[in-house]
Amino acid sequence: MSQEKITIYVKPTCTTCRKVLKILRESETDFDSVNYFEEPLNKKTLTQLVKSLGIPPRDLLRKNESIYKELGLSNKELSDSQIIDLMIKHPDLIQRPIVVKDKEVILARPALEIEKIL
Repeated sequence: MSQEKITIYVKPTCTTCRKVLKILRESETDFDSVNYFEEPLNKKTLTQLVKSLGIPPRDLLRKNESIYKELGLSNKELSDSQIIDLMIKHPDLIQRPIVVKDKEVILARPALEIEKIL
């Protein structure tokens, strides 16, 4: 029986991302890692990831990032599309890591959330 490969969207310097990658390697799980700082997400992909997570785009924002405050993202009048555009332009705004397996998408925060799809 073949297992579906996992794709994980990461920032290499992120501690949680590194923990999830370590868990995947130790479990000998086949996966692809996408550094979305080197391979930016496009609007279609990010929109689909957010939709699959079952959350509004605003819930994927990293509210403690300085860019969040600089851009005034606490403004509730921004549309979902505007928020996604800002996440694409400023990838530090995206909560991470996002993990995809088959049609299941999770935000692996904390890192042990990854066990839900292993």
